[in-house]
Amino acid sequence: MAKFELKLPKMGESVAEATVTNWLKKVGDKIEMDEAVLEIATDKVDSEVPSEVAGTLVEILFNTDDVVQVGQTIAIIETEGGAVEAPKAEAVAAPVAEVAKTVEAAKETAAPADFSDSDKFFSPLVKNIAKEEGISLAELESIQGSGKDGRVNKEDILNYVKNRGSQPAAVATPVTPAPKAAAEAPTRGSAELSAAKAAPVSVNGGDEIVEMDRMRKLISGYMVASVQTSAHVQSFIEVDVTNIVKWRDKVKNAFEKREGEKLTFTPIFMEAVAKALKDFPGMNISVDGDFIIKRKNINLGMAAALPNGNLIVPVIKNADQLNLVGMAKAVNDLGNRAKAGKLKPDDTQGGTYTVTNVGTFGSVFGTPIINQPQVGILALGAIRKVPAVIETPEGDFIGIRQKMFLSHSYDHRVVDGALGGSFVKRVADYLEAFDVNRDF
Repeated sequence: MAKFELKLPKMGESVAEATVTNWLKKVGDKIEMDEAVLEIATDKVDSEVPSEVAGTLVEILFNTDDVVQVGQTIAIIETEGGAVEAPKAEAVAAPVAEVAKTVEAAKETAAPADFSDSDKFFSPLVKNIAKEEGISLAELESIQGSGKDGRVNKEDILNYVKNRGSQPAAVATPVTPAPKAAAEAPTRGSAELSAAKAAPVSVNGGDEIVEMDRMRKLISGYMVASVQTSAHVQSFIEVDVTNIVKWRDKVKNAFEKREGEKLTFTPIFMEAVAKALKDFPGMNISVDGDFIIKRKNINLGMAAALPNGNLIVPVIKNADQLNLVGMAKAVNDLGNRAKAGKLKPDDTQGGTYTVTNVGTFGSVFGTPIINQPQVGILALGAIRKVPAVIETPEGDFIGIRQKMFLSHSYDHRVVDGALGGSFVKRVADYLEAFDVNRDF
């Protein structure tokens, strides 16, 4: 009989640990090769850990909510079938003690769990949804779970939120108001902020204090660090995308019928960005202290909004090697899996340049914050019909055109205005020169 140590795999250059959120297998279960054994959450995405071998799960070394370091053994799988002979107590005493110490240390480093007063187990995802929706501990405990051992899963709590309007709302525990005037309410006491960590609370029957969820805290830290690190400067350019709009309207149905994929504007814009990065490799770099790293591959980050309002940036690897069909499939796949919470840790790693579509929310343009350690990010504004001067050999006239703004933020420590401006101008040139007679 051989024993295989299932370790927490490497999940990208910046991911050092993960939290165990759910064991999909229990001791004694048979496991096939590449079958998922447990679910984990990193600081970016939730994912599954598959088994590299076929066998029987004989030992689980970490519990749900424990924090595990990359490379640590999380379970033991016996290969070639059969049962494991129980080792003598003396032989396992020391290893068990070491595992217990590791588990306790991991618990101490984990972020304080909400709803800690409950005797029931709730996954981090369920806790986050509860916090965002202002669900009290009493409400959460009252939800009938459909998971294993009656646990509340994602579907249970989302169904509860959906039907919550028809149910009596739980009364939040008010915080004793400070003896200051209401105008001084923004300056909160430590007692109020501490109470907010347990559940959303009402202050003076009006304002609420709600603790950020885990992802929002991470995003907050990343954004502040980026502004403090990079010297942000912007260049803006207006682009005539009339030909692109007409071409997409003409071919989108045929495209979906032939390829089984919807054709949005995003892959067309991504294709132009990838071409421009090849023309200006000085934008496809990153900064490490006093050193500039010239990236060989062009990996485009694609900022995507999640249903809970948070943001994630999946990455299209080797984007310059994809044709429009390949780009469309990559964009749709990553976008759909981001919304469904099915991204893998590697899907968000290795980006060399990022594109964000602020036009989705109606914004004409924006000033995006650089995704460190990259040096540039491009915001795509809303496409609008506007009156424009059209130049012809017979003279100029006013016509209706489809236009949008490109907003380019770049790191002035290493990217000067000439490069930053030339790059975004090249993206605009590729879009305006779009061939309306091209095949997809």
